[in-house]
Amino acid sequence: MSDALSYLIKARPEAMGHYFAFLKEAGRQLDPKTRALISVITKVHSHTERGVKQYVRRAIAEGCSGTEILDALLMAFPALGLARIVWAVDVLLAMKLPQFEPERMGVREWRELGVLKSIPKGKLQKIERAGRAVFVFRDPGGCRVYDAHCPHQATNIPLDALKGGKLVCPKHGWTFDAASGACVAKGDKPLRRIESKVEDGRLLALL
Repeated sequence: MSDALSYLIKARPEAMGHYFAFLKEAGRQLDPKTRALISVITKVHSHTERGVKQYVRRAIAEGCSGTEILDALLMAFPALGLARIVWAVDVLLAMKLPQFEPERMGVREWRELGVLKSIPKGKLQKIERAGRAVFVFRDPGGCRVYDAHCPHQATNIPLDALKGGKLVCPKHGWTFDAASGACVAKGDKPLRRIESKVEDGRLLALL
C-alpha cells in the first residue's frame, strides 16, 4: 500500500471505507478469475512490483494459466503501454513460477505418473514430470492428483510438510487434507485438482 493511500485511510476513514465497499460490490458479478486478472492489470498499470507478485499468485490460485495472464496484459496494451508490459514480464520471469515456463505455455498433454500398481494405497506421493510437481493419493476409489503448489501464493509444498495426514504449507501454514485436498486450517481454498485417468495400467495426468 502506498504512503498516500495509507494517509487517506487514516485522514478520511469513512470516505475511504465507502470507496472500498463500492469496489467490492462492483466486482461481485465477476467470476474470481476475471477479478484476479483485472487486479493484475491494475497493479501493472500502477507499476507496483509487490502488488503484481501478490495478484499474479492470486490469479494462479483462482485457476488462471500463465497464458491467460499474459493475454490479459496484452489485451490491456492500449492502457498499459509496451514499457509496462515488458516490465511486468520481467517481474513474472524473476518469480520463476512453472506457469510461465516457455515450454509449458498453452501446452498440456497426458503424461505418465507411474504404473498404477506401483502407487501404494493410502499413502501420499509427490511426483515430478516435465517440470511439474504433483501430489498423488490412491485409495480403493481410485487416484486423485493435486497440484503441489499452495493455492494461496503458489508456494511449492514439499512432501516432508506431511504431518499426520495433513499437508502444511511452509510459508503461511495453510493446511490441507492429504486424501481430499481440502483446506482444513488457515486458508479457504483446496489444492487444485488435476485431471487424471488410468490407461493400460498406467496413471496419467493432464499436465
